[in-house]
Amino acid sequence: MGCVTAATSAPAVSPVHRPNTTAIGVIVWLGSEVMFFAGLFAIYFTLRAMAPEQFQAGHEIMNIPFSSINTTILVASSFTCQFGVFAAERAQARATGWRPSQWGTVEWFFLTVFLGAVFVSGQVWEYATLVTEGYVLNLNAFTSAFYMTTGFHGLHVTGGLVAFLLVIGRIYSVRKMGARESTSALCISYYWHFVDVVWVALFFVIYLLPFFA
Repeated sequence: MGCVTAATSAPAVSPVHRPNTTAIGVIVWLGSEVMFFAGLFAIYFTLRAMAPEQFQAGHEIMNIPFSSINTTILVASSFTCQFGVFAAERAQARATGWRPSQWGTVEWFFLTVFLGAVFVSGQVWEYATLVTEGYVLNLNAFTSAFYMTTGFHGLHVTGGLVAFLLVIGRIYSVRKMGARESTSALCISYYWHFVDVVWVALFFVIYLLPFFA
């Protein structure tokens, strides 16, 4: 008489979802950048408290309409960047048509680079205008604080543009968009949203806050 062995099924094991180490590293690094810009804001407010008349005079020469337009351009680039991330999440590297709804990560990121470059160009133009009017870096406390805070931010934006181009090049180098390319797109979006938020704060403090003081 044969023996029948009952098959026992092993309990299902749930997959372990480990956090993306690259994304976590970028977030931790951005935390250090928050502290860096917090220090710049502290310096700005300290100098403002020490020389309020210089800051008031400096605010009067600011081209607020132009800076508002430049700020709007940078904020718009945050939206185009995020649309590029959405395309990366659906593994669409390039456009399938001419309409923006059919664009891929590459097209949205190229548009983001263009808007970011326009913003940086606007900052350079503003600097050049101020310098020609005699408002140089070492003129007084206001100009030192203004060029230092906005200058460091401009360097961060420029670095972001270079990073976008590297990500675009990485996407072009593969036939199909994979997890590494999607992660790169996500990480650069973290950085870009960060520099946008920092600029909105700088714009409020430098250009708008004196109206309420």
